[in-house]
This record gives sequence, C-alpha cells and structure tokens, in this order.
Amino acid sequence: MPIRPLKIPSYIEAQKHDAQWFLDHIAEIREGIQKLHSDEPDVTVSIPAYNEEGSILKNLWSLSKTITNQKVEILVVNNNSSDRTQELIELSGATWIIEKEQGVRHARNSGLAAAKGKIILNADADSIYSPYWVDLLSLPLKDKSIACTYGRFAFISEGPSKRFNYFLYETMGDVFKGILQRNKDEAMYVYGCSSAYRKEQGLLVEGYNHPPNANEDGYLALKLRSRFGKLHKITSNRSLVWTSDRRLMEQGGLFKAFLARLSYLFG
Repeated sequence: MPIRPLKIPSYIEAQKHDAQWFLDHIAEIREGIQKLHSDEPDVTVSIPAYNEEGSILKNLWSLSKTITNQKVEILVVNNNSSDRTQELIELSGATWIIEKEQGVRHARNSGLAAAKGKIILNADADSIYSPYWVDLLSLPLKDKSIACTYGRFAFISEGPSKRFNYFLYETMGDVFKGILQRNKDEAMYVYGCSSAYRKEQGLLVEGYNHPPNANEDGYLALKLRSRFGKLHKITSNRSLVWTSDRRLMEQGGLFKAFLARLSYLFG
C-alpha cells in the first residue's frame, strides 16, 4: 500500500473555498456535469444528501472535474432536506430524486433503483473527490471476478490542524485496520463514501437492506461477495476521498481519537 500523502494534492487544495464561492461558480459546475452526462451512462455516482447546503456544491464541483472517457450520471438523492440543498442541486444541473423515508439505507436504495448506469459508485455529500476517482473505482469491475471495489479516505482540516497530524493519524489507522483484518471481515472497511459495484448485482441481493446492527455498506459488500466474486481494495492515493474533520472534532478532536486507537491496540 502506498504511503499516504504528506500534503493535500493540488487538485483538492484548489477546492478549498466557502459555499458562496461555489455558488458564484455554479455555471462552471453545471457545464462540467453536462459534459459527463448521457442518457445512457456507463456509471452512476449516487449521493445521498440530507441538509447539505454547506457542502453539496463543493462535492458536485469536485465530481464535475472528473477525468474519464466514460459517461457519468451524477445522481443526488435528497433525503428530506429542510435547507437549500434541493435548490442548489437543481442549480448544479445534477440529476436528482427525493426520498421521503428518512435514513441513508432508504436513500441509497432509491439511488440504486433510479440509477441509469451499469456501475454504481457510492459517494457522500460532504466529501471531495479526485478527478481520477471514477475510473479508479469503476474500471476494475471489468474483471468479472471482482464484485465490489472500495477505497480509502483522508481528512481535510476545517481548523488550524496541520496535514502532518492527519498523516500520522491515518497511517496509524491503516496499521490498526491491518491488525484487525486478521480477525475481522474485510467487508467492514467498505464505506459508503467510496465503493462501486454492478447495478444488476446490487438489485439481485436486495441492495442496502440489512439486519439490525449491521452497516448497510459493509453488509451489501458481504452479499455481493457471497454471490458474485471478490472484494477489491483500491490503494492508489489518487483514489483517496477527502472529507472534513468536522465530525472528528465534534467527537473530541484528533488527540482524543488518537489515544482511543492506541488504547484499543495496546490496552
């Protein structure tokens, strides 16, 4: 596995603007999405969104910069947002649907059903995507022995924290997962922010439906693997999904999270 980046890539750094900046550049987002679009797309990027007015345009801007020869449908599933999320989605030119039943499982199932692409790529509305992400996640599925691909994520600080701090935290997390994976199932590391599979196969295993206390993304990966082939981890740093550290900060910050991992490993 490659060493994680010590610096935020220039194509991600270029997107560190506030929500108003992206609104001011909405025509550019719309143009990029239209260039990727087709009524018969190869790939659908499915994005559940609930009250994401602060991040949805940044997310769509990043996806509009996708570099690919494939045709890509960008589909946002509005899951009962009460803010300006729907207005911003419509301004962007992305395809959209509304899912009235609350919850990410319902939103992802609706996205799966509505998608026109043969390949489904899962994305999160509060994340930023590399221009290479679509191809890196989807093209390995040309191998029929692969049922599901999945990638990694990295953090972008909304405060004064330096990238080096997150480099250490993420690298430790990779080691942590490597140790756990000896006894845990690989599917537990398939995240909704970065995974891909064939639509037809997703429907055959009833999508994101799962038993109580199971994770919808990991459980779908289990179902796909049990019937259609192996899981395939994408390790290229160009495939990294960049996400805000907001939730990490809300849970006590980087230092607290770092200590929790150390305690779990050596406690």
